[in-house]
Amino acid sequence: MGLLQELTSVKFTVFLHICISFSCYSPTDSGAVALTQSTIDNTLATSELVFINFYAEWCRFSNILAPIFEEAATKVAAEFPQQQVVMGKVDCDKENSIATRFHITKYPTLKVIQNGQPAKREYRGQRSVDAFYNFVKKQLEDPIKEFKELNELKNLDTKKRIIIGFFDTKDCPEYNTFRRVATTLKDDCQFHVGFGSVVQQMHPPNQPIVVFRPDVALSNERDETFNGSLTNYDETNIWISERCIPLVREITFENAEELTEEGLPFLILFHKPNDDDVIKRFKDIVQTDLIHEKQNINFLTADGERFAHPLHHLGKGQDELPLIAIDSFRHMYLFPDIADMDKPGKLQQFIKDLYSGKLHREFHHGPDPNEVVAAIEHVKQPTTPPESTFKKLGPSKNRYTLLRDEL
Repeated sequence: MGLLQELTSVKFTVFLHICISFSCYSPTDSGAVALTQSTIDNTLATSELVFINFYAEWCRFSNILAPIFEEAATKVAAEFPQQQVVMGKVDCDKENSIATRFHITKYPTLKVIQNGQPAKREYRGQRSVDAFYNFVKKQLEDPIKEFKELNELKNLDTKKRIIIGFFDTKDCPEYNTFRRVATTLKDDCQFHVGFGSVVQQMHPPNQPIVVFRPDVALSNERDETFNGSLTNYDETNIWISERCIPLVREITFENAEELTEEGLPFLILFHKPNDDDVIKRFKDIVQTDLIHEKQNINFLTADGERFAHPLHHLGKGQDELPLIAIDSFRHMYLFPDIADMDKPGKLQQFIKDLYSGKLHREFHHGPDPNEVVAAIEHVKQPTTPPESTFKKLGPSKNRYTLLRDEL
């Protein structure tokens, strides 16, 4: 009888433990945190890093990602406190206002908000537990490199755009602003900083200075000093953003999806590796003659060896570099003669001919008979322009459910 009572007592104890555990369970202790209109702002305000999966239950790619993201969230939660990192999820059908707020155009979309500021780029990398975990760890690294001697500034990469801060101490509001901006723009610029006696000769006491150093190997831009208020985040962020994100950007396989998703036609300089002079010339011409087109055209440079396929599509090879082309996301059009790049108005007219439809018409019907053009130059022109190759580098329908397809 005593044994039966003992067994009954053990069963009751186990049952009580289960009940207590269940009642104390919080969904934020395991897996991704469901974010709603009523909770998201507090989460963004109280967490250093929020990594959000925007999904729809009917989307098969969302369903494939869900268990992977949940497992990664559990792994992240085990190492980092919730005040530092939250991996969240938003059901966009139920929380349509949040989806609209964050401009969600495909499922699943993975976005990062750090220190309350949305990152300029969404996550487009590998969808695995380890990849998500390593990505979160990397985002938490200090985006600013501290130099201990001024001589270190002589050895910075001349092909990178750089922001340099000179401060008395880390414990000041100006440096807090600088660090917040660096966190947002760390993928576009390198950030360096010096403190105290190391930089005292570079700025007056209690007057921090921030300087932009351009990628002098690839452009003819000059150093600039920020003259605004370093305690004003918006003002500082706008100034640094305008310098970190150049008018002419390099396209790579890593950022091609992002650039394509912007939906603007590409004007691309294909060049040989390390042909820095032609890159400088192209940037100068765009800055001087085409800056008014920046809302309508993406100005890009591309390594012709890495992007050999688009060149082949245009009927060109490595030995014919450099060359310029427009990719409209329907067709590709070749600028007739790279030597004309420096002639005032030539590239501008090339863009106008895209807008007017002239480039497309001439591929189908030959040159305008009202223009003085040697007919022999057009005998071998194809009757159909090559199809866009860069459109294929945009968000894939094998990876996302696209809510719209404007390309």
